[in-house]
Amino acid sequence: MHFPLLTVLIFLPLLGALLLLLLPGKSEAAASSARVVGLAVSGVSFLLAVGMWFGFQPSLAGFQFQDRADWVPGFGISYHVGLDGISLLFVVLTTLVTPLALLAATRAITTRVRDYVIAVLALETTLLGLFSSLDFVLFYVFYEATLIPGSLMVGIWGGPKRVHASIKFFLFTFGGSLFMLLALLAMWHVAGTTDIPTLLHTRFAPALQSWMFLGLVLAFGVKLPIFPLHAWLPDAYTEAPSSATAMLSGVLSKAGAYGLLRFAIGILPDAAHRYAPVMIALGIVAVIYAAIIALSQTDMKRLVAYSSFSHMGLVLVGLFTLNATGIDGALFVMLSHGIIIAALFSALSMLSDRAGTREIAGFGGAASRMPAFASLLMLFTMANIGLPGTGSFVGELLVMIGAIKVGFWVALLSGMAMILGAVYMLVLYRHVAFEAASGLVAAMRDLDVRERLVLVPLAVITLWMGVYPSSFTRVFDPVIGQLAHSFDLSAQSAAAVSAGSRTLS
Repeated sequence: MHFPLLTVLIFLPLLGALLLLLLPGKSEAAASSARVVGLAVSGVSFLLAVGMWFGFQPSLAGFQFQDRADWVPGFGISYHVGLDGISLLFVVLTTLVTPLALLAATRAITTRVRDYVIAVLALETTLLGLFSSLDFVLFYVFYEATLIPGSLMVGIWGGPKRVHASIKFFLFTFGGSLFMLLALLAMWHVAGTTDIPTLLHTRFAPALQSWMFLGLVLAFGVKLPIFPLHAWLPDAYTEAPSSATAMLSGVLSKAGAYGLLRFAIGILPDAAHRYAPVMIALGIVAVIYAAIIALSQTDMKRLVAYSSFSHMGLVLVGLFTLNATGIDGALFVMLSHGIIIAALFSALSMLSDRAGTREIAGFGGAASRMPAFASLLMLFTMANIGLPGTGSFVGELLVMIGAIKVGFWVALLSGMAMILGAVYMLVLYRHVAFEAASGLVAAMRDLDVRERLVLVPLAVITLWMGVYPSSFTRVFDPVIGQLAHSFDLSAQSAAAVSAGSRTLS
């Protein structure tokens, strides 16, 4: 019997959260202890995930580190977890962002600190469970469970409009999940099980695939988000404390893209082929629409929130090119975006906390007064634009190559993410770093040790991804290759059926 390493990784943060419930909640000593416990537990989780990364063997087919136990065997439901190259990517991302988010919250979160750390650790467990689930019911449970800590982090520790933003976030996500539940029931009715590896090899009728595909798009499209299901995003990202926003935008939004790839594309390939042009069109709309809205923002955090929405549109385009290069690019964009957007929200939070405002016009001269901060912010700004040498460039280039195989205009319009992104991000950086020095910046101190511990690792990873991308792509390339091959077989089968129908008629 093997050691259940993946199960330990999933529930270790939850165990830490339960231990924190034993601490008194209000004293300063309890707050300090909660921070230490949170950092220790999330740090150990990260080390376990890194160990699994190095122990993972991409050449082996199927899922690795599997744990399985009967749950509701009469209905084909089990506790089944495991990792392939795709899910491993998001598990490592989750365990990386969590301790950095806790470290970034040291000064920003001063009330109910223990409860905040509990919420962060609970969110980490739900995300790890979501990305590791190999049973659709188990996935659904973890997916829904992300709502509780996510909504609380926005609604309790957020800004002036936090309650409104929290309720909107909850209702949008919960409403979308209803459609996933309907798709789940339809799959169970046909296959007699909710085991994901079994569902991946089950053929569903084309008409049923279309309805299930629609339900899954509505469910995961809210989380990604897909235009026009994005109305919750600017409010939630803006009102949440920046450490929470780093997790919501850096990791939680990836759950939507992961769900589309694992279920809507992986299990329903015929429907994915049929509706790929519509999904690509929605992705292009999101890329351009969100970038134009970002250009008009005066709030730094809101600008970055719309930037995140624009990049998720590019991810959608990459996924629905349905070729290996485009999907590789979408995964790489998701990973690099998770790192860069967490860094941007953290860096701008450090600046706004010093100044007491998030208005772009209120800043200027940071390059002269805060050189370390300005240097790191420039790196993350360039990375968000897609400068060569950073992770975003690799991902966006792969998406463009995949998109041009679909059509020239798809690649051209998708590439607007880079052009428009350069405009609004450089405008933001010019205001913050090079405008005439404002009174707000004149007395500001540069980054302290704790803040450097948050930003420097993210900067190193951003450059590492740009310089040595194969260290990441080698993990998920074999899985994507198999998936793309199944797309080709599905397309050939659909073409043969269509040709046969025309011949008979």
